[in-house]
Amino acid sequence: MPVEAPFPELSELLDLIGQAGRRLAEIEASEGAAGNISVYIGWPVDPRRQFPYQETIELPTSIPEMAGATFLVTGSGRRLREIKDDPAANLGCIIINPDGQTARQYTSPRRLFARLTSELNSHLAVHRDQVINFKTNFHAVIHAQPLHLTYLSHIPRYQDQRYLNQHLLRWQPESIINLPEGIGYIPFRLPGSPELMTATVEKLRQHRVVLWAKHGVMARSDASVKRAADRIEYAEIGARYEYLNLVNGELGEGLSTQDIDAICKAFNVQQSVY
Repeated sequence: MPVEAPFPELSELLDLIGQAGRRLAEIEASEGAAGNISVYIGWPVDPRRQFPYQETIELPTSIPEMAGATFLVTGSGRRLREIKDDPAANLGCIIINPDGQTARQYTSPRRLFARLTSELNSHLAVHRDQVINFKTNFHAVIHAQPLHLTYLSHIPRYQDQRYLNQHLLRWQPESIINLPEGIGYIPFRLPGSPELMTATVEKLRQHRVVLWAKHGVMARSDASVKRAADRIEYAEIGARYEYLNLVNGELGEGLSTQDIDAICKAFNVQQSVY
């Protein structure tokens, strides 16, 4: 659903990205410089006050349908936990040129990175797919590396998407309410590769969070960047419960299918996991 006027100011969006980045670090989903965030802004903004330096960059994927679109993107090698301290130093703003293959990149004189995130191809491809197909004027995408989700993806039985979801979403009523389509699963693909980009776009059409096997997750939201971070947190807490259950000899039973069905009926949730 499109964001309605009055639209958030650029400074507000920068602060929200910082809040999301810090929360991801707090839940151990962003060790070191792991993780990246991007936001599509579908209303007019002038980035030059926060980002006065301008240059032209080549895009990692062609998106001519998004000509004129504005994105805020984390810089490669930047720590998500530090974005809030100085958003302009850790983020860049790009506006897609008419050719769809280049963009005007705006950065701060305090810029702390040489280039934007190495996962930019997946970010842009997911934004394009969602904006073109669902006509939203705002879209946030986050890649993070939550500890328990990533660990479970190394265990063969959790590499089955149905098994993964039925075991992770059974621990809290909030899980199925916030992730009614479950978590999409993508077998290991080389980070930053076209194969990972294509698989991510396809999975995020049906899911709001996807698990990149042995790497991390990507989440999206057309409401706010913090909502995308929330979805990662809901998925990760399910994985943490599951991990605790494994190390405790699987003594916990979790919510039954009947329990979850009752929750969905009470809260009018249309789920596709159980």
